[in-house]
Amino acid sequence: MNFTDTFIRRPVLATVVSLLIVFLGLRAFDSLSLREYPEVTYPVINVTTVYPGANAELIQGFITRPLERAIAKAEGIDYIVAHSEDGLSRISAHLQPGFDVDAAFADISGKVEEERRTLPRDAEAPVVQKETGAGGNVLMFLSFSSEVLTPQQITDYLDRVVQPLLSTVKGVGEARIDGGSTFAMRVWLDPARLAAFGLSAADVEQAVARNNVQSAAGNIRSDYVQFHL
Repeated sequence: MNFTDTFIRRPVLATVVSLLIVFLGLRAFDSLSLREYPEVTYPVINVTTVYPGANAELIQGFITRPLERAIAKAEGIDYIVAHSEDGLSRISAHLQPGFDVDAAFADISGKVEEERRTLPRDAEAPVVQKETGAGGNVLMFLSFSSEVLTPQQITDYLDRVVQPLLSTVKGVGEARIDGGSTFAMRVWLDPARLAAFGLSAADVEQAVARNNVQSAAGNIRSDYVQFHL
């Protein structure tokens, strides 16, 4: 006896089973998690290193490439995007879908810490941050120019005044200056003069470091604005 013969001889049973299948199908359809814009996360681990006074080529050779090689050894990385500019190295490690972000963050932080001792000593400590926002970050770019101030003066003003103000705005995760021109001093040593005074290159470096002190001198305040000196 075929399976279909049972339903042919018992039409009531066939009707009940059919209605049950339809009912279960409607319930399953209603519980499906179907969205027009589903939530998709793109976890990224960012490593940012500041090296004041260094050009993009120096940043690329002595900071970005060593850190990139070290980060590439971590587990769970899908691909890496690196960028070098004057005074700044930025590396973004995009993780594989579903990989544990916290585990990747700890692994990459360890790799960066191991590589830190090989970086130039004047470079600042690398900053490791994780991003787990859906659909990436929302960015806003602001450009600044002046017919009076030099590029170095504009960068100095942005660093002292504009960037701290933007960082305090509600909802702002990071306010960063890209493409700025910072002040730098280069010293060419005369070996003969150094020998005449009994000095070494290390003595000159220490003297420059002792006189390279930044301190707050106060502020100028009016009814509408306040400038930090």
